[in-house]
Amino acid sequence: MDNILSTKEAFDALAEEYYVERKYKQGEGYFKLFLLRMPLILKFLGNVTGKKILDVGCGPGFHTSLLTKRGAVVKGIDISKEFIEIARRETLTAEFIIGDAEKLPFFNSEFDIVVAPLVLHYLNSWDQILKEIYAVLKKGGIFIFSHPHPVTHKLKQTKWFFKNFNVINDYFNEGGKNASMGSGNKKVTLVRYHKTYETIIKLSIKHGFEIIDYEDSRPLPEAKELSPEQYKTWFNYPPFCAWKVRKI
Repeated sequence: MDNILSTKEAFDALAEEYYVERKYKQGEGYFKLFLLRMPLILKFLGNVTGKKILDVGCGPGFHTSLLTKRGAVVKGIDISKEFIEIARRETLTAEFIIGDAEKLPFFNSEFDIVVAPLVLHYLNSWDQILKEIYAVLKKGGIFIFSHPHPVTHKLKQTKWFFKNFNVINDYFNEGGKNASMGSGNKKVTLVRYHKTYETIIKLSIKHGFEIIDYEDSRPLPEAKELSPEQYKTWFNYPPFCAWKVRKI
């Protein structure tokens, strides 16, 4: 039976490999981050000059680095000590803190914008983190998060007359599911949690946010030449989605 690690343990173990693969454009990790997920976040952000931004689950600091270069004042927080050490090397002008997203160590109404790229699916309940994010945002502040696509995440391959098909399976089961990350000796197992569209919408409303934009991920046009096979796969159905909500 797999040894299931906490999110902190998993990313502490994978931090350097995760960083190197994406920093030096190696494989699927780079493709999914820079050609699928990050463009959604950046599109929703627009001009960030002078904005105070909190990067929740900042990892090795890729988003923080880009936003700092675009003129934002950014703080990053992550539960992984190894990730934060890398992030501090990546972006010398940003502030990074080792900490829990469900216990944000910041002032009320401190930030104009909070981003949480592919973070929430590591939490079974979103109640506490949404309360924390609401508190640190200014009135009218923006919260942007990306998430595994609720439908694509529940696709299961099945065979019929010697042909393979993807069908939606167990969509309404929001329980945790074991997931493998990494490769070789660095492969680890941790738990991710599915949420339906209904749940995401109702939780956003419950915690004082209004939904102002949404988008499914699609590869950037330049990905077609860089990685034609991955482009073909992920252009047919989106692995991620992004949400933009505002504090009422």
